[in-house]
Amino acid sequence: MIVIPVYNMLLLPEATVYLEKRELSRLSKSSALALNEKVIMIVAKDKLSVEQLEEESFYPIGIVGYIADISAEGYVGIKLQYRVNLENVFINPDHTIKLSVSRRNDEIDISEEELETKRDDIIDEMRRFASGFEWGKSLDFYIKQVDSIFAAAAMVSPWLKLSNKQRYDLLCEDSLRSRTEKIEEILYDFLEVGRITNEAASSQNKEYQKMYREQAIKRQMEHLQKELDDMHPENISDIQKFEKKIAESGMNETARKEAQKVLNRLRQEGQQSVESGILYDYLEFVTSLSWKKEEAQHIDLKKARTILDEDHYGLDKVKERIIQQIAVMNLKKQQSGSILLFVGAPGTGKTSIGKSIARALGRKYVRVSLGGVHDESDIRGHRRTYIGAMPGRIMDGIEKSGVSNPVMVLDEVDKLSASYNGSPASALLEVLDPEQNNTFTDHYMNVPYDLSDVLFICTANAIDTIPEPLLNRMEVIQFNGYSPLEKFAIARKHLIPKSMEANGIEEKQMEFEDEAINVLISEYTQEAGVRGLRKQIDNLCRSLAVRVSENPEDKVLVNSEVVHEQMQGHPIHHSQVLEESKPGVVTGLAWTPVGGEILYIETLLTKGKGELVITGQLGDVMKESAMIALSLVKELYPEKAEELKNSDLHIHVPAGAVPKDGPSAGVTLTTALASLLAGRSVDPHIAMTGEVALRGSVTPIGGLPEKLMAAQRAGVKKVFIPVENTEDLKDVAKEVKDNIEIIPVSNIREILTQTGVIK
Repeated sequence: MIVIPVYNMLLLPEATVYLEKRELSRLSKSSALALNEKVIMIVAKDKLSVEQLEEESFYPIGIVGYIADISAEGYVGIKLQYRVNLENVFINPDHTIKLSVSRRNDEIDISEEELETKRDDIIDEMRRFASGFEWGKSLDFYIKQVDSIFAAAAMVSPWLKLSNKQRYDLLCEDSLRSRTEKIEEILYDFLEVGRITNEAASSQNKEYQKMYREQAIKRQMEHLQKELDDMHPENISDIQKFEKKIAESGMNETARKEAQKVLNRLRQEGQQSVESGILYDYLEFVTSLSWKKEEAQHIDLKKARTILDEDHYGLDKVKERIIQQIAVMNLKKQQSGSILLFVGAPGTGKTSIGKSIARALGRKYVRVSLGGVHDESDIRGHRRTYIGAMPGRIMDGIEKSGVSNPVMVLDEVDKLSASYNGSPASALLEVLDPEQNNTFTDHYMNVPYDLSDVLFICTANAIDTIPEPLLNRMEVIQFNGYSPLEKFAIARKHLIPKSMEANGIEEKQMEFEDEAINVLISEYTQEAGVRGLRKQIDNLCRSLAVRVSENPEDKVLVNSEVVHEQMQGHPIHHSQVLEESKPGVVTGLAWTPVGGEILYIETLLTKGKGELVITGQLGDVMKESAMIALSLVKELYPEKAEELKNSDLHIHVPAGAVPKDGPSAGVTLTTALASLLAGRSVDPHIAMTGEVALRGSVTPIGGLPEKLMAAQRAGVKKVFIPVENTEDLKDVAKEVKDNIEIIPVSNIREILTQTGVIK
């Protein structure tokens, strides 16, 4: 039995294939060929020479036949009979092939009558096709000899535009019906394409074809495209639209190839395809992006500074850092410098200043909110294999901006969270890294996009929850809370005019007295920023809109009485210093997400067994501070050791429903315990903040500007702060420093001495 390896040949039972006798002898390594000799034809996966073939080079299904004809012209006809499974393929040293086979039966799920009908129909179609050519009559004789649809396919096999794998897949088909229908479809498609091609070619002038062959080919293609468009007119506009967009988009080569591949799929599948909507959405997105690099524009620093001052009151340190960044960009003519992270309480202008930066640079502004994002795909996008896939928020923002260099504010990066779907914070590392983001690849797009010209600005309320690797990518700029004077100026200059305009009130119809603004600030808001103040002003303007509407000619004068009359709810009562002093009670300072606040540390010694009781919803850090404070006090008052053994020490921080934690209450706890044991009270107008170590040293804290503003508001006259926080005083408003005596200390004994606890 002869084993013949073949490549890119259509092998089907009942068909006859022809090979050159010389080629057959070379492949089989045998010069002696006889009629009726058994032949096994096996399909190579790749086009290789006989010497290159290995055992793994073949597909697992072959076909058995016999030599039915050896012509005088040197051709051998092989009649194919049935399919076989290849087993134990072995290549001999002389490159002949040895194997064993088992018969692979067809699934007979179609009748002989139906097969004959399909054969007759395809033969009639082939004869009609051949009649359109000059040589059709000579071909008609051979067509009549075809005895099956498989033989018909073998006859036109050399001209079928099928790959080696596609031809093999037909051999693999076990279902006789399925194999027949697939071959029938291929043959009809071949005949129809051939007929159209012949019509297109014959419509051209012969002399014109000879002189301008290239133009003729293009016209044939146009003719074929026109025929296709006539069959599917709904596809015309979209295909042509995307072709034009891709050509004009300026995409990089990788993106252009991917877009062209998707467009070809859309063209082939048509509007009725299940995938057409996905393909359309993808092309719509990638062609809507701005791929062209924007030219660097000269930036007027004086104008930029003016815009920042117009939009935001105060924030001098922040504005100066922004101007520095803009100056560097102006000199280098490209995006450069650190990624800025604005950190501060809500309402301090972190997000809105991003819009001002965009206006100062003359760029588009886009904001991306990251609050609550817990899925990596929200940043990188979903792969298009998923139903409902969409691009990530970064690329979605770029698409909405319409440019490649917007100012993009990534809001609330401290509220990112991780889940089993990956860490979005880790995905942001690539976005914010200047060394990597020039080839950022969104999973939905699956092609690189250059983000290096985007000016990223991040915002957060606190940095504690931001992962360290992400935090290292950014430069932290602190947004301190506004003082009452700054809030007053912001309300007068920005909030009131905007609120009146939003409520349809003209300037001549309403006037705010200074006293009314101060009442809103001091009695109806409790925050470091001005968001709550804006809401209260909006509420007041809405309430007074009724008066303005009823008497449009009269001017409404807003004073403190009008504020109390119109505002709903009770004023916010900030904590004030106690009027009476008592041993064991000391005023402390705390930082909250909405600004600073004073708090009291209360201590009490009762008869007991030497236990320490801590109440007031204190976190682990403050509990540890209490333990350190107790140890320090025991060292200061060794004579009280016996009393402490027979007594319970109770430490309480009022407002028990509010959780409290943080490394800044150590000095207050120590002073309160020392005051209790010494029996000497501390003036409630004295407040303090700072952590304490076991060696008695006072360590630095954060949020000093907010704490000092809270102290001033509460009526505190003197504040002890860690000496290492002295530099932070430059961020404290002058009005605060003018009204409070601020004393830097380095050791707890300094506080105890100056408060009179230790004589």
